[in-house]
Amino acid sequence: MFLLRRLARLAASLAVLLAASFSMIHLIPGDPVRAALGATAPAELVAARRAELGLDQPIHQQLLAYVKGVLTGDLGTSFQTREAVAGVIADRLPSTVELAVLASLIALLVAVPLGVWLAIRTHNGRNPGSELAFTTVTGTVAAIPEFLLAVGLVVVFATTLGWLPPAGKDGPASYVLPVLALTVGPIAILSRLIRVEALRELDMDYMRMARAKHLTGRRLYLRHLLPNTLTATLTVAGLLLASLIPGTVLVENVFAWPGLGQRMTESILQKDYPVAQAVVLVYGAVVLLVNFLVDVALGVLDPRSAIRGT
Repeated sequence: MFLLRRLARLAASLAVLLAASFSMIHLIPGDPVRAALGATAPAELVAARRAELGLDQPIHQQLLAYVKGVLTGDLGTSFQTREAVAGVIADRLPSTVELAVLASLIALLVAVPLGVWLAIRTHNGRNPGSELAFTTVTGTVAAIPEFLLAVGLVVVFATTLGWLPPAGKDGPASYVLPVLALTVGPIAILSRLIRVEALRELDMDYMRMARAKHLTGRRLYLRHLLPNTLTATLTVAGLLLASLIPGTVLVENVFAWPGLGQRMTESILQKDYPVAQAVVLVYGAVVLLVNFLVDVALGVLDPRSAIRGT
């Protein structure tokens, strides 16, 4: 029942997303075909282009055609290049996924041990200086917008020091700055959340009993503290990491990264609405899918959440 409820919720969310992405092109003021072809384009050309794209059909027929196209992998045709939008997505999506996956893995690998270590170090009011430094630094870093952080990284490490390439995708070195721009904020936020949860778990009865048995630090923290801390923070961590996919939009533009984010910006500036529409659909679907997987994982790790239906 738990899985069926989650699948039904996912299907409903995808249906809403589909309707919202379809509405984009119809809610934008003016004629998108006229905007794409230019103000001086002949009326006959505009009418022919609208007929070619099916925009002269009643709205319900356009919606049915759009849904059918999405379900069959046909996302329409670019206004500007006349190429299939599905081909544009297939060409650009891997680069965006690479950034998001690398950023997610690095954020988890750094934030989890950092948060747990700080919790152990500052438990029961110990090392107040470490706690103050940690909360101050992570709070400040988390408040820096990704765009501003990305620009700062380019100025320091590419322009001033010349250590890393400022833009493009060419070799392992080109991944460093964009991945760093994406991970710094999530690391700060996740490590703070994990530290708070770890502090709470350290005061639980099962941890007191484990300490009373004089378990080694490795068994005490890795077998008892870490799994319970991760279960408690899984939902928030999943939501935060899911945001890394759409969060790549600004970062990709700063670093001229050939992904969906850069293509989406280009399509908006060029009024190439079918491409922008498809990118929004892909971003939304990825976020919904990640949230679904997090819900399922949480239900497996903590059966109580499945019983409560949360």
